[in-house]
Amino acid sequence: MNNQPKDPLRANLGTRRVPKLRMADFPNADEIVREGLLRAERPAEAVDIMIVNPPTPDGDFWIRTQHRVGRRTRENMVWPQVELAQLAAMLHPVYSIKVVDANAERMDWAEFTKLIEKYQPKYYLTHVTAPTLENDMLGCFLAHARGAKTIGFGTHVTPIPRETLRPYPALDYVLVGEPDLTIRDLLDHLEGKIDQRSDSMVKLFDEHDLLYKPSLNEDGTPNLHGIKGLAWREAGEIVVNATRPFIQNLDDMPMPLHEMLPLQNYRMPLIKGPFTFIVTSRGCPAGCTYCIKHVSYQYGVRLRSPELIMEELWGLKKQGIHNIHMYADLFTVNRDQVVALCKLMIEEKINIKWTCNSRVDYVDEEMLKLMGQAGCWLISWGIESGSEQILRHARKGAYPDKAERALRWAREAGIKNWGYFIIGLPQETEETIRQTIDFSKKLPLDIALFHVAAPYPGTPFFFEVVEEGWFREGTRWEQVDMDKGTVLDYPGLPAERLLYWQKRAFREWAFRPGPMLTYMKMVLSDWSTLRSALSVGMQHLSWASTDSGAPVRS
Repeated sequence: MNNQPKDPLRANLGTRRVPKLRMADFPNADEIVREGLLRAERPAEAVDIMIVNPPTPDGDFWIRTQHRVGRRTRENMVWPQVELAQLAAMLHPVYSIKVVDANAERMDWAEFTKLIEKYQPKYYLTHVTAPTLENDMLGCFLAHARGAKTIGFGTHVTPIPRETLRPYPALDYVLVGEPDLTIRDLLDHLEGKIDQRSDSMVKLFDEHDLLYKPSLNEDGTPNLHGIKGLAWREAGEIVVNATRPFIQNLDDMPMPLHEMLPLQNYRMPLIKGPFTFIVTSRGCPAGCTYCIKHVSYQYGVRLRSPELIMEELWGLKKQGIHNIHMYADLFTVNRDQVVALCKLMIEEKINIKWTCNSRVDYVDEEMLKLMGQAGCWLISWGIESGSEQILRHARKGAYPDKAERALRWAREAGIKNWGYFIIGLPQETEETIRQTIDFSKKLPLDIALFHVAAPYPGTPFFFEVVEEGWFREGTRWEQVDMDKGTVLDYPGLPAERLLYWQKRAFREWAFRPGPMLTYMKMVLSDWSTLRSALSVGMQHLSWASTDSGAPVRS
């Protein structure tokens, strides 16, 4: 006789037969959860859209903007996210907006997640770059899980929208190319607010796309197929719409909402106090094969008027910003614009300090003198290599003799020189690298940085690397980082040697009296740059102790 106690559950069931349950007998849990999120009462802080520069992958400062790629900054520079302020201006005041620059705020993922929960955005718009791809997708995952529709833009998604959307289901939409009009068009369609556009916004759409018309179905619901510059999902398939034309007249765009950014957090070596960017133009006519800017803006150039730039300068000065970087693919691309702007700055006595970039073949002595008189105190130059052979293959169009002349003119005009060099462009050898290092030490440079060449998707350099089989085995996009790694493996010049020479070049240039004095000035001019100088110094010491190879030549 079995004295074991009966299973109480079975005892309660008695002799009744338990029906077999099927998944089809249950409601769709996914739909119930999403409907619950949408129906839930949203807090007072809730916004329509959160526009973000997300936390960095490793806690370091990262340099990222709309038409550049992400890279760690060795000098702890904190770049202003003016393109986020510009995108916000495209949506204001129809939509409520929260701009978050987690990089500038030194925000970790836990704090960032709390912000998403606090503001509960209906839409989440983020940068996406090659070296930060999985990091950026983590932000999309967190926002998507909390009910937001996620949108990516930037230099990585523009050339490969399908290959970005396919492996990351938490990313709902991609803005291909220039994102400003596309984000406004997308939200207006999804939210049914096309009729709430101001006269200036209607003009912006009409004048910059002669064939534009809202894309609606017969019943008035949005038809996403007609939104130019959009990649999205439909019934499990990825759809890439027609390309959106560029905004031809940048003066028609609203002024960036700088006040939505943490302006006091933006820092740059040698600058005392905060600084920010003013975008003076978009595009560059040069044909450099490695440049990611052409992926976003191709080879045309569009200018802002000197008068509108001055209006923005005065607005920033009222907000307490006295240091400006004239941010452009090539600031000196149009001599007339630069000269007119400098004359206005002198006439109106705005008395600000500013920096810019340039090519060595797009300046002349007279213009540089005028720039110095108008407050320009530093120019960053893309010098790249001391080998004319390397520069010709890269279609740089500017050669060492012009670099020496332009930097000498700038020095005579009282302007400091910041030089950028690239190690590892096609046809590079250890001899040409040696040539570049020696050349860098001959130039009148105040700061020099050396990066390993990076074949970003969509550039001619990228296609050359694919064709020649120079990608290192097991390459992932996160390794396309100009400072801490490389995806390149050349015959006779593997990745390890490229990284060795990059570090050695920087060390050789920096361990000399002139550069060391510059770093001391960085410390003495503003204690906020102490960390920058110490960071660079620690890297020098690290490289000096870990590099292998022949003794360093001075």
